[in-house]
Formats: sequence, C-alpha cells, structure tokens
Amino acid sequence: MVGGGNEFRFFLSCDISHPLAFRVLHAEHILLTDQKVPELFVECKLYIDGIQFGLPVKTRLEPSGPKYCWNELITLSTKYRDLTSLSQLAFTVWDVSSGENPEVVGGATIFLFNSKRQLKTGRQKLRLWPTKEADGGVPTTTPGKVPRNERGEIERLERLVNKYERGQIQHVDWLDRLAFSAMDKAMEKECERKANLYPSLVVELCSFEHRIVFQESGANFYTPAPVSLSNELVTVWDPELGRTNPSEHKQLKLARSLTRGIVDRDLKPSSNERKLLQTIIKFPPTRTLEVDEKQLVWKFRFSLMSEKKALTKFVRSVDWSDNQEAKQAVELIGKWEMIDVADALELLSPDFESDEVRGYAVSVLERADDEELQCYLLQLVQALRFERSDKSRLALFLVNRALSNIEIASFLRWYILVELHSPAYARRYYGTYDMLENSMMKLVGREDGDEDGFRLWQSLTRQTDLTAQLCSIMKDVRNVRGSAQKKIEKLRQLLSGVFSELTNFDEPIRSPLAPTLLLTGVVPQESSIFKSALNPLRLTFKTANGGTSKIIYKKGDDLRQDQLVIQTVSLMDRLLKLENLDLHLTPYRVLATGQDEGMLEFISSSSLAQVTW
Repeated sequence: MVGGGNEFRFFLSCDISHPLAFRVLHAEHILLTDQKVPELFVECKLYIDGIQFGLPVKTRLEPSGPKYCWNELITLSTKYRDLTSLSQLAFTVWDVSSGENPEVVGGATIFLFNSKRQLKTGRQKLRLWPTKEADGGVPTTTPGKVPRNERGEIERLERLVNKYERGQIQHVDWLDRLAFSAMDKAMEKECERKANLYPSLVVELCSFEHRIVFQESGANFYTPAPVSLSNELVTVWDPELGRTNPSEHKQLKLARSLTRGIVDRDLKPSSNERKLLQTIIKFPPTRTLEVDEKQLVWKFRFSLMSEKKALTKFVRSVDWSDNQEAKQAVELIGKWEMIDVADALELLSPDFESDEVRGYAVSVLERADDEELQCYLLQLVQALRFERSDKSRLALFLVNRALSNIEIASFLRWYILVELHSPAYARRYYGTYDMLENSMMKLVGREDGDEDGFRLWQSLTRQTDLTAQLCSIMKDVRNVRGSAQKKIEKLRQLLSGVFSELTNFDEPIRSPLAPTLLLTGVVPQESSIFKSALNPLRLTFKTANGGTSKIIYKKGDDLRQDQLVIQTVSLMDRLLKLENLDLHLTPYRVLATGQDEGMLEFISSSSLAQVTW
C-alpha cells in the first residue's frame, strides 16, 4: 500500500499483539460417492516450523450442499507476534454422516506469509487434496496453492477480485459494475467447460490497514530511508554509514603506539596547531570530537597538562578499549592541572565508564564546600544512574557529605525519593537510599546537644508524612463544588477539624524547602487556595523562632522542570558574583516531592517602587 507522501507504509508482525483470526467461508465442488446426506465440518490446526502449535479448532456441522457454507469466525490463542515466517494453517474437511468414525474428505494447507515475507490477507481459495488429511510439515504434501502452470481463467479472475477487496485496485463504481457482470459470465462459461473442477475450501484471512511485514521479536531492524515512487532522486540507506573506517583506525593506532610516547613528551604545537587546540578546548561538552581533533589532542597531551580546561577533551580522545592507552591516560590524569568542580560533572556523564575517570571526578568534588556542592547536587544524583555499582565512590561521597550537613541530607533524600518512581533505575536509588538511612542511623549525638542520627532521620521522614497529609487535604478540597471561597472555607475547616494536629506539631518539622528552618504548625486562618485548575494550597506555617513561613503545595504538575530552571538561575547568580557582578537576584525555592507534586516558596508581590538596590 502506498501511503501519504508516496511512502510504503507497513507494520511489523512482532508489534501486533492481536490473536490470529480467520473466517472459514464455504467449500466448493465437494463430490461424495456415499448416497447418505453428508454432514461436514472443518478442522483447523496451526503449525509453526512444521510443528503443531496449540489445540485444533473445529467448525460446526454443515449438512447443506452442494456448496457447504459455514461462514464461521475462528480465533486462535496464538498472537501474530508469535508467528514465524514458516507458520501455516492446516484445514481438513471431515464427513460424519456414516455415524461411525469421521471420514476425511480432503485437506489443504496455506502459509501465512508469502515469498516476500508479507502476511497474506483477504479471501483465499485452497485446493483440497481428496482423502488426505492436511499435512503441516515443511515442505507440505497438501499445498492449498494451485501451481502456476495449472491455473486457468477462474483463478486469474479470483485473484483480481481478492486484490480489489483488499484495496489494491482502485474502485470506480460504474466500471466495477460492468467488470463484475462480465466476470460472472466468464466464470459461468469456464465452470461449464470444466466438468471436473477440483474441490476447494474458501477461507478469509484477517486484513489490516497496511501491509504486515514479518519481523522476529527482539531482532534489530533498521528502517530504510523513504523511497519515492515518483521520477526523482531517492536517498539510499547505507548500513555502513557511521562505522569506523578500518584504514583510519589502523593509522590512529600506529600514531598512538607506545614508542611514540617518548617523542610526544617534547612536542610543542605550532601557532596554527595552538589556535586549533584552543578552539577544541572551547568546544561545549555536547560537541563530538572528530578523529583528527582527537589525534591532535593526543599528540600534544604532554604540553596540555597545564591547561585544566583541556582535561575533559583529552579524556574524550582516549581509546579506553585499548588497555595500554587507558593505563597511560590514567597516569596523565593524576598529573594534570586540577580541574574545576563544574568540569568534574562532565566526567560523571554516561560518556565516561572508566572507574578511574569517575573516581577522579569525585576527588575533585571532595574539594568543594557545601554551598557549592548544593548547586550541583541535583545533577550528581542523576549521575548515580551511570555508576557501575550501588556502592560507587560517588554514592559514598554524597552520603558522607550528607552526614555532616542536614541541608544536603534533606535535599539528597528528596532527590532520591523522586527517582524511585523510575523503573529502570529504581534499584540503584533504593540502594543509595538504604545507604543514607543506615549511615545516618549510626550517627552519635555530640556533647554540645546536637541530635543523634536516629532523631535526625526521624525529622526527615516526618517531612514525607507532612506532604502525604497535605495531599489528602488537597483531594478533599478539590471535591468541593462551588466557588473558590467555599474551597478556602473547606481548607480552613479541615485544618481546624480532621487535620487539627497540623496546627501544632508534636515536634518541630524541618521545612522541606529550607531544612534549617523548623516548622511548628499551620495557621488555618492565614491559609488559602489559589484560583487555578489545580487549586494549589497556600499554607502559612509557624516557625520555632516565632516567625512564619509561607509555602505553596501543588499537585498535578511536574515541578522537576521548575526545580531545574530555578537551579540554573541560582547557579548563574553564583557564577556572576564570582566575577564581581551582583544582580541582587533572590530565586525562590522549589522542591519536587514526587513526579507530579511538590512545594514552592511563596513570595509576596511587590510594586516596582518597592524594589531597592
């Protein structure tokens, strides 16, 4: 079938989960010598690679002749995606009119896929082999397909009708009526001319919107470039495109041989080479280095060791599958100028699998203070996905820093909790979460009155209990029909009644947005709801120092996007301040507590006249 845009459209058989279905229509030219009234039924079997698959299915008895019509839909338990290219249906017609054992009238088989590995569809006329039970072997002894040299005018016309019904021949009403009338007359004459026509069984296979092409489940399939059916140039798909050129690879290996290492130590780039190296160093992390660019960086690796910005480009130029080259690269990394914390994040991306490289990145992070680490904490939690083990050096580093800083511990716990919903990486994050919990529970309180590990962990888990209660309140408020004022009244009623324990906590709860701030309870009369479709809650909390903290709780939006945007703004503000440029930005805090829920810091609006520098 040709689809829109002159493209051949098709489905893959491995993607079709529908059960195999077909319809047994009728039998033609069944001649029985017995004088009794015949009672026929059709037995259907599925064979895959010559082996029967599943149980046989039988139609009802049909006593009316000479054209025995069943018109019965048969649905097998096997699905199209489970078929192979040698799958076939075997049909055997039985007669039970004798009252004793059923007698075989004839049998035929049909392969479900043609020679082009396309699924057969539409009406199929099968030649029955008299007194033979259908053979599902490969090759079969009862093929239902009539050989090409035995086909006559009737077979030719029937094939045209099948194409017409499948939509492969354009429909023209006035011409179709004339054509079918002429075909009926031609078929009648042909039947009269042939006195002894072979017995046949007519079945109808399931049809689909597009062609079905056979493809095994799990096999690699590369979709070729669209082929135009018009008189134009076409794009030919090249399966070798993007592969490594063997000649270039060999040349690269010779240039990087160990004997070259002695010569490379004293090499200095020329002015043009230095300009090109500086251009390469300034490439963004997403830019893929070309072969000649990698070779240039490797050639002058010793002279670049004082350029800390060049380390990430050098690591990308190393062939880590070569043990000798990887060993030399690790030695050079240890002697390289120490890179910045921001550059260390690039070495924790999925592009770098070497434990030595990732370990070096963590050693750089260990030099960062807590404030700088919090700027990149969200990305570091994401980088845990690409570690080789649950107890990686990065995971141990994050847990150890969390033990000495309650803010890092709180944010790290929330970032991990959100990732537990990811099926692909849930196991990794569960391992890190358990490591954080076990390590914190082992902390011993100091003599200066600091809380012990158990109480610290309990204070963090109570944040989750708080968000669960807020989620329950939001559901009750959303169920209220009417104006926003009614919903606000319902909110305050819930906070003063069913959820009255939220007005005065048994123990202060650390604010999820600012863990150093202790919340003591909600003020119902100062809490409200925003007029929007999701009805976010605006809650006013009392704090342990006698002040208040206003927080927005929202459910229904993925706040991880907002969290990333605010983190980017905060990081830009920090970098600008390092350059003595203070824009006096005060980004509000955002924390995603789930895939579709989270908290935001509420900032009261101010007029332009109130903004001061």
